[in-house]
Amino acid sequence: MTEEPDTDESKSRAGIQSIEVGFRLLQVLAAAPRAMMLRDLAAAADMPPAKAHRYLVSFQRLGTVVQDPVSGRYDLGPFALQLGLAGLNRLDPLRKARPLLSQLRDELDHTAGIAVWGNQGPTIVHWEASSHPVTVSLRLGDVMPMLNSATGRLYGAYLSRRQTLPMIERELALRGASAGHMSLTDYDAICAEVRAQGAARTLGGVLPGINAISVPVFDATGHLALALIVLGAESVFDAEWGGAVDRRVRDIAQRISSELGYLGGTPPADTAGPSRTC
Repeated sequence: MTEEPDTDESKSRAGIQSIEVGFRLLQVLAAAPRAMMLRDLAAAADMPPAKAHRYLVSFQRLGTVVQDPVSGRYDLGPFALQLGLAGLNRLDPLRKARPLLSQLRDELDHTAGIAVWGNQGPTIVHWEASSHPVTVSLRLGDVMPMLNSATGRLYGAYLSRRQTLPMIERELALRGASAGHMSLTDYDAICAEVRAQGAARTLGGVLPGINAISVPVFDATGHLALALIVLGAESVFDAEWGGAVDRRVRDIAQRISSELGYLGGTPPADTAGPSRTC
């Protein structure tokens, strides 16, 4: 066996193995739905109970782990909570999403974008054009319509009605006299379908001949942080649910959501559900 030279680089990679071993206990506790007995915790961390106990004693002294004096079960302590909150406070959804949006554009070769909720509605804040960019009139700062854009429908489905109703009613009034009349009940049904699919799509909605898919990114509280958008010409854009575009956009959205602390599950009642009438 050839011994690795003792260089500055090898020293920087060496680390402290005991910290890495003990950290497995914290990872298990973080993933567990409730406090754990020593034997179960040790087994999940793949170490003998006696060894796990020594680490847990030190973690208790540091406030990273606590032990219930009655049941003897172990759980995350107050300092673990402080670390988690400090990490969440430093998270920037846009900073997390931008590099992955470039990756998404490169993989799919479709134009990709990010929208966030602004004072006037869903607002485009970042674009990544494909190698065969679609001819669009959208610009950074443009507000997407609530009724017939994938992104507008996504925000209509996942934001509270008190936030979205003024924009929805304004657009419904403008369309009332046109051939494309839509009622609030019609829009409610669209919102319900968006939530059922976990994403929104339009086939030539805002832009004739252009398909679009918009997927939600959630924060640690389960609230909608931003929307990922991918669009392209109907002739080359696969807008089928479960298709290559849909699957990849969802993968990226789930990755960003996970990095923002979202653990999955149903969004809070104030962002979706019957109470919204949508």
